[in-house]
Amino acid sequence: MSVQSHRRRKLCLDLCRRMSRVRVRHLGPRSSRPAHAHVRVALFMGSISLFALTCAIASGAASDKSAYENLAIFARALSHIETSYVGELDQSKLVYGAIRGMVRTLDPHSDYLTPEEYRVLASDTRGRFGGVGVEIDVRDGWLTVTSVFPNSPAQRANIQVGDRFVTMDGARARDLPIEEAVRRMRGEPGTEVRVTLRREDDAPAIEATLRREIIEVDAVVGRLLPDGNLYVRMRVFQETVARELAAVLDEASAKTESRGGLRGLLLDLRDNPGGLLDQAVLVADEFLDSGTIVSTRGRSGRELASAEARRIGTRPAFPIVVLVNGFTASAAEIVAGALQDHRRAVLVGTRTFGKGSVQNVIELPDASALKLTIARYYTPKGRSIQAEGIDPDVVIDQVQHTDAQADVLNEASLEGHLASENTAQTRATERERSLPRDPDLRAARGPFADDFQANMAYQTLRAVALDRGTRQQRD
Repeated sequence: MSVQSHRRRKLCLDLCRRMSRVRVRHLGPRSSRPAHAHVRVALFMGSISLFALTCAIASGAASDKSAYENLAIFARALSHIETSYVGELDQSKLVYGAIRGMVRTLDPHSDYLTPEEYRVLASDTRGRFGGVGVEIDVRDGWLTVTSVFPNSPAQRANIQVGDRFVTMDGARARDLPIEEAVRRMRGEPGTEVRVTLRREDDAPAIEATLRREIIEVDAVVGRLLPDGNLYVRMRVFQETVARELAAVLDEASAKTESRGGLRGLLLDLRDNPGGLLDQAVLVADEFLDSGTIVSTRGRSGRELASAEARRIGTRPAFPIVVLVNGFTASAAEIVAGALQDHRRAVLVGTRTFGKGSVQNVIELPDASALKLTIARYYTPKGRSIQAEGIDPDVVIDQVQHTDAQADVLNEASLEGHLASENTAQTRATERERSLPRDPDLRAARGPFADDFQANMAYQTLRAVALDRGTRQQRD
């Protein structure tokens, strides 16, 4: 055994001995279930034993450049902290911090969640929590509002998607980890949080005091329009979204049955930050009768899974227009990409966010969790959306009606005319095509008078239905 290997083995074993003497006072806040300290200690000591075994294996490696060589550095750093740090030490905080620092070297979406943070994540997917009614994410280094829930304290304070937090309860928001920001925004109903936000770089800061409430999120909100089209806003992909969408579609279908059923669907995925992958698959499956919805590939491009559409339960082939924007992300992009690749829908709006990675949440013995990026997802045509996003077929920026020309509408392609290749050249060509100039379409502001993007998407939906009806009469 070389001198370096011997030294590495000695340091690893020394670390394990010292950590085995640690009295685990607190591995996380008490949950709703009973906390058995002796069980947590046993599990913790079991992990230390595994660590000792790893060190022993590393020490026996033939090469002095072992992948575990840096564990000796970790052991020495911990030794200095234990013997020289001026303040009291919280061993659980040291362990949590070490794991979190390690995971955050991977990518922006991998993270380590303490038991409290993990409970917050679980409440998000269930759709009921105490807070102010916003969803946030880090965009260009800023904690940015990605969604505002209706009838919430945030909406009443006129907080908007895209607003960036400057301070939260006096703390600089730019310096806060996202999990700490979420913890500050959540809390008991009736308590308050003071925030400062900035809407534009040169605009004055916006200050607000928000009183927390129980936020119950309806993931899907539908509105049947007078002409038989259905508008559906999908806010987030929580665990109830597929069931809620099915209920909205069933109700609208029943109301329009005497008129021949739904004329078309306007599916609004703007500002939807995503959520659960399985829910995205179920939503896309409502409208696709065959073929791949999404596939995931892990390290070295190895395919991990592929979700296929089922014919049973597929909705009628009414026209669909999907609204997207720069805050459409993750699971929402899976739905948009699947419908676009299968030529089942026309996408309208602006390029999506481009989060094309899949995270798996692994619960650890002390009720903390590891959120780890395990794969990239691919659309049915094999497109990776990671860091690119999805280009809509019809590019429409969100502007005020007073700034827009009501008689101008560019589009990429209607049903049956989408390009099969997703290259930059074909996308540019598609965006140059124009919809038929129907005077009724140009004049109608319809039910979206205050939402230019939605209004233009609605006109596109009507144009798709008109084009389909014309071709059917011709055939």
